[in-house]
Amino acid sequence: MTETKSGEKFLKGTIILTVASFVVKVIGSLNWIFVSRILGGEGIGLYQMAFPIYFFALTVSQAGVPVAISIITAERVALKDIFGARRVFRISMLLMLFTGIFFSVLTYFSAQWLIDWQFIRDPRAYMSIVALSPTIFFVTFLASSRGYLQGWQRMTPTAVSQIVEQIFRVIVMILLADLFLPMGLDYAAAGASLGALAGAVTGLIVLVYFHIKLNRDIEKTYGANLKPVPETENESTSSIIKRIFKLALPVSAASIMLPVVSNLDLMIVPQRLEVAGYSVRQATELFGYLTGMAVPLVNLATILTASLAVSIVPAISEARALKDTARIFRQTAAAVRISNFVCFPAFVIVFFLATPIASLIYNAPGAGDAVMISAVSIILLGLHQVSTGVLQGLGHTTIPMINMVLAAIAKVVLNWTLTAMPALGIMGAAWATAADMGVAAFINLYFIHKYIGYKPEAGQLFKTVCAAGAMAIVVKFFYDLTAAQWHMEIFSTFGAIGAGCVVYVATLAIIGGLLEEDMARIPMIGKFGIKIFRKLGIFKSH
Repeated sequence: MTETKSGEKFLKGTIILTVASFVVKVIGSLNWIFVSRILGGEGIGLYQMAFPIYFFALTVSQAGVPVAISIITAERVALKDIFGARRVFRISMLLMLFTGIFFSVLTYFSAQWLIDWQFIRDPRAYMSIVALSPTIFFVTFLASSRGYLQGWQRMTPTAVSQIVEQIFRVIVMILLADLFLPMGLDYAAAGASLGALAGAVTGLIVLVYFHIKLNRDIEKTYGANLKPVPETENESTSSIIKRIFKLALPVSAASIMLPVVSNLDLMIVPQRLEVAGYSVRQATELFGYLTGMAVPLVNLATILTASLAVSIVPAISEARALKDTARIFRQTAAAVRISNFVCFPAFVIVFFLATPIASLIYNAPGAGDAVMISAVSIILLGLHQVSTGVLQGLGHTTIPMINMVLAAIAKVVLNWTLTAMPALGIMGAAWATAADMGVAAFINLYFIHKYIGYKPEAGQLFKTVCAAGAMAIVVKFFYDLTAAQWHMEIFSTFGAIGAGCVVYVATLAIIGGLLEEDMARIPMIGKFGIKIFRKLGIFKSH
């Protein structure tokens, strides 16, 4: 496989996953509008009491397995060991069968215990926990299946299954919540919980189709009678399971860190806001601005880099298996450039239009300060996601996990210190969140440099910063001018975003910040873009 084709493959996968993630988020947002109207605040509260229990059990049972299977499968495929790749998949599915059953049963039987011991305060949440318990079994299979297909660098199955899963989840949530509502809120919340089961089952059915399609393609390319390569012919099942766990456990631990850090925020931030002079009510409101409004915007802005992180794992694993260090270096450099290309303009938009965006989306202009400072996290989170994907692809899954622990410690210290300062308040907590992402990202980059010699391209970064600076001037000027004259917030906001993006791309193209090699990797629009830039004289004709 040539470098260009390899680059096209992982970028195509990134675009597919990004579109799917956006569609899933849109459907999910619409879903909560309808479900909230049916269940009301109390019913949603019952559902939300059960969901963290389900999410934790799910994280422990399968988080990290898709990454591990993706890495091992990509290595086997790169070495033409198709028999070995299939064997890894069969073993992982058997492993998921046991973990899925164990954690489904454990969740089911622990539901009453959690209520009796007051971990869950409202006994009406019991039925929602019970309703969610069988979903764990199916989702573990779903995760393993997606990891295998991603190892083949086939991202369409993951994307399609995610969309189908979300559609059926939403439909069943709304229908069963409404159907069971006359029986009581506990039944209605349990009905909504069954939506996750419906989504997982339908998502799995979709993946079965893609597995059949992959097997047909394998038989066409490699024939029906596949044999193991000599290097892996005598590899035992236990050694494969050991490798899966070795790769998966650090990823799983890193996933558990996310709810742990969120709980630490819950314990520290409101308390330190009170020290800064805010009342309990004000502290709660400010905490809601940060966690419920600013953080979701940051996550929305980094959908593409999150997808890029998933796509680059098998791409790097494949190159590592082939001992192609030059390709690893080029793919890492391209991933970081793309992350910066997307995240810098997103930072400009959210930072300079923080209050208008908070007003338009949340009808909460008071969230402007938290949103503005959180914009810094966009650049750092994008870098963290991509660098984590690179390290995972290199087989060093433990390093990102350790880095997250170190970053979490830094965040706790900064949360405790900065949030209590009256001059900062909730902005101090936002700065602490940005520092959390930054510490993890920069330590990741240190280890990437250690293993492959990669350093961020200073010249390319400088050009991106210059283009973002030009964009910031246009965004600020356009918004201030039109908002003062026409008093149409929605026009001023979207007009400023549109004008800013045009100036950003144009500036980047003029100063040489857009590379033809990156454009060539982009599926569908890449060749068209190159033709336009050649006509404009930005790219030289060959």
